[in-house]
This record gives sequence, structure tokens and C-alpha cells, in this order.
Amino acid sequence: MTGVSRMWWMFAIRGVAAILFGLAALIWPITAILVLVNLFGAYMLVDGIFAVAAALTGRSGHKAWWATLIEGLVGIGLGIFSFIAPGVVVTSLIWVMAAWAIVTGIFEIIAAIRLRETITNEWMLGLGGVLSIIFGILLAIQPGVGALTILWLIGGYAIVFGIMFIVLAFRLRGMGSSAQTPTPSAGMRSA
Repeated sequence: MTGVSRMWWMFAIRGVAAILFGLAALIWPITAILVLVNLFGAYMLVDGIFAVAAALTGRSGHKAWWATLIEGLVGIGLGIFSFIAPGVVVTSLIWVMAAWAIVTGIFEIIAAIRLRETITNEWMLGLGGVLSIIFGILLAIQPGVGALTILWLIGGYAIVFGIMFIVLAFRLRGMGSSAQTPTPSAGMRSA
């Protein structure tokens, strides 16, 4: 039995966990959003605390210790803010995504115009840019709907990912079982 096939059950557990997360994201989207924001907040808070500690303990060793201190304080502030106002954090993330989509779309249209003499079907790049701009505008107009849609995509992805891991787990289990089964001629000695 190979090392990976012996751990088939770990892949199965990961698959089940992914499916459960995906279902939870689809069934309780508001709760899932809050959990993700709280995890982000916890990470920022812990990262900020360690950055402040590193800055204060290493301030005699390097000249730019204050930059790490500021980074840590900002992280702590963002972490606390994520717990106090999770809705603002989600909306801010959607606004960043909307701005990114609009800016990307503009540059795709510019690239399509510049490439029209070099390549054929440049209109597809331009159309992609227009669609990106429309997506960005829709996110900006309805950030709550955008957050929900993104969460549904994450939930759907998690379910598909989980199913794939479970299928992989059972294939690995089958490989391990077939590797352990002795063949009839394996135990016989030639005379």
C-alpha cells in the first residue's frame, strides 16, 4: 500500500468538510459571511499583535522598527474594526472588487483598440472589458447582492471540491486494497 493510499480517509474528511462548508454557505449565507469576516478580523488582530511585539523587541536592532510598529497597530485596528462593524468590511471588499472590475475592463478595452491592427477577433477582448465594467457597476450599485452572489459561488465551489476529494479518497482506498490483495501465484514457490 502506498503512503498516499493509506491516508485515503484524510481526503474523505476534507471532502466532507468542504461539502458541509459549501452547504452552510448556501443555507446560511449571512452567518457564513460573518464567520469569514470574523476569521479575517482574528487573523488581522493576531498578526498585528505579533508585528507590534516584533517591532518593540527589535527596535534597537534595526532603524525602521517604527514601520513594523505602524503595520502592527493598523492590523490590530482593522481586526478590532472587523469585529465591531463586519458589514462595513464586507461592503468595502465588494467596493474594492467593483473598482478592480471597472479598471480592468477599461484596460481591456484600451488593449483591444490598440491590438485591432495586430490580431483578429480583438473584439472579444473588448467585449470582455465591457462585461467586466458592467459587472463592476452592478457590484457598486448592489454590494449586498454582490456579496451574496460571491458567497454562493464559494459555496458551490466548496461542494464541487468536496465531491472531487471524496471520489479521490475512494479511489485511493481502492488502490490500497488492490495493492494488499495477494495474487494466487505470489505465495507459491516453484519446485
